[in-house]
Amino acid sequence: MIEIKQFTFGPLQENTFLLINGKKECIIIDPGCYFQDERKELLQYIQTQGLNVIRLLNTHCHFDHIFGNKLVSETYNVRPEIHEKEQWVLDKSQESGVMFNLPFDPSPMPKSYLKEGDEIRFGDQVLTVLFTPGHSPGSISFYCKDQQFVIGGDVLFYQSIGRTDLPGGNHQQLLNSIREQLFVLPDETRVFPGHGPNTSIGFEKRTNPFLVD
Repeated sequence: MIEIKQFTFGPLQENTFLLINGKKECIIIDPGCYFQDERKELLQYIQTQGLNVIRLLNTHCHFDHIFGNKLVSETYNVRPEIHEKEQWVLDKSQESGVMFNLPFDPSPMPKSYLKEGDEIRFGDQVLTVLFTPGHSPGSISFYCKDQQFVIGGDVLFYQSIGRTDLPGGNHQQLLNSIREQLFVLPDETRVFPGHGPNTSIGFEKRTNPFLVD
């Protein structure tokens, strides 16, 4: 079984996720820790729980989701894994940070690229990579069929959707991603988004104002 530990970090209140299995192995998804006390909180939690960090995954590379990439990479000797189409967003992320007056340490280059349909084995569970572009060109979501949850970054929110006015964003593509990749999942599937409260596929199909026909 995978345990999900969630932190909300940074000036943009980004959700960072730790996936933990029975062997105390840990996958970190989108470390958004920006402030010193947040960084300390993340490292202390991992240490006190005796976790072994084995992978660093990014749903996408907007700066608020990668503020902690360098810290995690250097502390645990892991490098980020992203979709290839997200590389140019990563390349420009520091520039964007400065523009928003949020300078940060540059993320290391990816260890490898993830693609649609890849399976990430984690203990006795599997995370499937879904390609969900629109908010950014290489956005991906991580779906666990057995435990019925998806970690989707900034694609689908509680009664909302990701913004599409940033470089590489595409509103129609985002709606297509949600309908074709996420809304085909079982209604009970829990959605852990990059910002705001958790939700479920069924609830969003029924109530999301951007998607209800």
